[in-house]
Amino acid sequence: MKVNKPELAKQAVDSIENVAGTFQGYRRAHAKGVYCRAVFTPNGNAVPYTTAAHLQDKEVKALVRFSDSSPNPNMVDILSPVKGMSVQFQLPDGDVTNLVSVTVPVFITKTPEAFVEMLRTFGNKSSLRDVVKMFVNYPESRAAFHIMKKMRPFISYSTSHYFPIHAFYFINEKGEQQAVKYEWEPDDNVNIKTKKEAVMHPGDYLDEELENRMAEGPIGFRLNVWLGEKGDSVNDSTVMWPDERKKITLGHLSITNKLEHQADDVVFDPTVMTNGIACTDDPVLHFRRDVYSVSFDRRSKGR
Repeated sequence: MKVNKPELAKQAVDSIENVAGTFQGYRRAHAKGVYCRAVFTPNGNAVPYTTAAHLQDKEVKALVRFSDSSPNPNMVDILSPVKGMSVQFQLPDGDVTNLVSVTVPVFITKTPEAFVEMLRTFGNKSSLRDVVKMFVNYPESRAAFHIMKKMRPFISYSTSHYFPIHAFYFINEKGEQQAVKYEWEPDDNVNIKTKKEAVMHPGDYLDEELENRMAEGPIGFRLNVWLGEKGDSVNDSTVMWPDERKKITLGHLSITNKLEHQADDVVFDPTVMTNGIACTDDPVLHFRRDVYSVSFDRRSKGR
């Protein structure tokens, strides 16, 4: 029986709660995070490809949230290897547009149905045989798990690459579409520690390190995009594009300070676009909108 997307989103959130538990009032993923103020300054390189207001020639303010990926807000930083960086650009007309990224360049499934099945497999404390069967049924998941398996803890939110995973379309003044994939590239060198060294830090060391780092000056990231070519997959978030694709830098994000009073009521819906940018037909991208909505509804009600 086919399940509608809102119902499937509820099942996904239910499965996350079954795996990790329920933490009242918190996000169902990336529960622990820190908000920062920022300014994004475009360099004009995007003008031939998009009319998006924040990618033209004037700087815009932005809200940034760094986070652990775990649904548990008490998770020790070292035990949550995937980190997140969500950016909400505050546009001149009062609207916003979001760019949601993690430290892995691909997603674990290419359909919402496979994602829910995977969550259920792990939540039911399935046998090794069941897990192996899952990878046989969904071989596209191996790339993400292989990358995560090789990941080592890093000691700063400010020194890692972040990937919005999905492809998007830029649209220029002529109405021409250009498929792109984003990347946030840090100004500072990627600084990775071994697990043995990382365990010497306190459980919330990333938050503390971020605050200490910004006391020395702004944290910076360059916003890059790869330009897709004919034949590149735009609707499958488990697939990476070839390394030889043209990459251009669109501007610079300067993160100035941490917000002390953080009302965690912002929904970083990755499908919230502005004129000049459009979503692809990637089913996982559109499914995230429904999942975020269910998660926000539950935490706003104190569940």
